[in-house]
Amino acid sequence: MTQEFIRHLIAFLEIRLQQVMRKKIRLAKIVICSIILLDCSSNRESLEGPSVVGEEATMSTEVLGKWNRSCALCHVNGEAGAPIIGDTKSWSERLCKGEDALIKSVVEGLKSMPPLGYCMACEIDDFKSMISFMVGKNLRISN
Repeated sequence: MTQEFIRHLIAFLEIRLQQVMRKKIRLAKIVICSIILLDCSSNRESLEGPSVVGEEATMSTEVLGKWNRSCALCHVNGEAGAPIIGDTKSWSERLCKGEDALIKSVVEGLKSMPPLGYCMACEIDDFKSMISFMVGKNLRISN
């Protein structure tokens, strides 16, 4: 009885460890890609007026850093039901509500997402750029 319990416990812990490692690896991939984007973006032109619904948006390296520190925790793996970066279906459902409603959800918090998504230093334009980045819009990184 005790040996069987120990075998089940070990199997459970092994599965849980694999799940945690997959999440950490995925987060590491996003961070590495972000760093590569930052490095490659030094010669790119920036566009004015980022918009969630526009065709293109600008995201500064400073805002990308804020995204890495605040948003990536949940939006890389879909923690607590957060829409995953690049998941067009999840994001399109949210975008249908309109930009104002989406920004209001970010500022006030929604379900498990705290107000401002833990980014107390973010401005509204920062959130618009971050959302465009997560939605997968054509985004240019500027210094």
